[in-house]
Amino acid sequence: MIYSDKINISQQQPKKGNHAIVIGGSIAGLLAGRVLTNHFQQVTIVERDRFPEHPQFRPGVAQSHHVHVLLSKGQQILEQLFPGLVKNLETAGSLKIDWAAEFPWYNLFGWQPRFRSDIKSCLCSRHLLEWSIRRQLTADYSVQFLEGTQVKNLLSNVNNSRVTGVRIKSNSHEQDLTADLVVDASGRNSSLPKWLTALGYQAPEETVINSFLGYSSRWYKCPEGFQTDWKVLAVATKPPNDQRAGIIYSVENNCWVTTLYGINKDYPPTDEVGFLEFARSLRNPIVYEFIKDAQPISPVYSYRRTENRLSHYDKLSRLPDGIVAIGDAVCCFNPVYGQGMTVAALGAITLDGCLQSNPSLKGLNKYFQKQLAQVNSIPWLMATSEDLRWPGTEGAKPDWMTRLIQQYLDQVLRLSVEHPEVYQKYIVVMQLTQPPKILFQPDIMAKILGQIIKNNQQFEQTVLGQNIPELHSN
Repeated sequence: MIYSDKINISQQQPKKGNHAIVIGGSIAGLLAGRVLTNHFQQVTIVERDRFPEHPQFRPGVAQSHHVHVLLSKGQQILEQLFPGLVKNLETAGSLKIDWAAEFPWYNLFGWQPRFRSDIKSCLCSRHLLEWSIRRQLTADYSVQFLEGTQVKNLLSNVNNSRVTGVRIKSNSHEQDLTADLVVDASGRNSSLPKWLTALGYQAPEETVINSFLGYSSRWYKCPEGFQTDWKVLAVATKPPNDQRAGIIYSVENNCWVTTLYGINKDYPPTDEVGFLEFARSLRNPIVYEFIKDAQPISPVYSYRRTENRLSHYDKLSRLPDGIVAIGDAVCCFNPVYGQGMTVAALGAITLDGCLQSNPSLKGLNKYFQKQLAQVNSIPWLMATSEDLRWPGTEGAKPDWMTRLIQQYLDQVLRLSVEHPEVYQKYIVVMQLTQPPKILFQPDIMAKILGQIIKNNQQFEQTVLGQNIPELHSN
């Protein structure tokens, strides 16, 4: 499912029940709400925040001030769930990026090549994307929002074998809402393990891998008259010693979001002078060169809750019917890899597929959690294997297979500096539109073997130029 070109979104399915409840109105919750409209007469999304009337910050999405990447796969799914969404985003000011042509990336071995491709998606703020999804969901589908409302606990039948709804609290008033299905999309702070324990079930085991990455972001106005052929610019870390990185990300209203990050507690400062000095200290100071004279239009925002966290609901032997968990409530990634929103979209269509294929809701949850675990497995491996490169990472140590994959991918990146066709395959894997196995095709492996045999000691000295490489025509 994850790599299919066309997602089979259910249409006019026989209804599984009268009412479904989604806990949490962030992107994972909104997308879950959308697919549930195909299977239930009424869908209610319960959100503790008040939604803003315009695209702007809300407290429940603490990291929305920072760079949020919508991968190509995520955009494909969103457009299928919400036809016309991409056009609406463009009307609201979002940009379109060609990831091979308009994303200069200073990686482990220098600048990646730049060339035109069809690997594209939208660039916009998290504020605008979430607001646009919510607006279209409200306008086109039978969804009710309960804002400023907190879910206190689950309701269940007499023997606790089935969840029958939730107890909510709003303005000091509590009431019960019944439902045929409850979806927990409440994110990293999910209370579902506690609620399951209260019903007599076992909480899921957790895997946590933490590289202690922290980032700081500031918004800038793009300099007046500024002309460039790029839309996103990034300088990467280089394990094990160069643990600082940064990105300039173009969004609506002619703004740049600049995010700096450091690994193993090398956190970027939040004061103006310290922020700029951190940018200048990167392996390549090009991010600093662009922002030092740009006009800041925000304070410096900080975020440090970046651990990878996986709750193994798929391994529980017992679960009450009527409840599933999705999004960050199950699997959350170090946000720096930009997978979160796209994996949330993959989770939503997985839920839709499970509802299509199951004749009733009985046993749906265990089947869904196992299917979701398969969807999460590759993004999880991609994120954690990168975090395990750093000596200060806690939660696990890289085994021999992880080290072998790390070394192989380093060779792929080194090869891609001089071979655009290799870099194009690397990009589509990172965009989750193709499986990692395409990087192990015989032609790439042969080139890597030749590269290793050649062992060119002068390679790095020839490619570590400071300036952005030119965009090459095909």
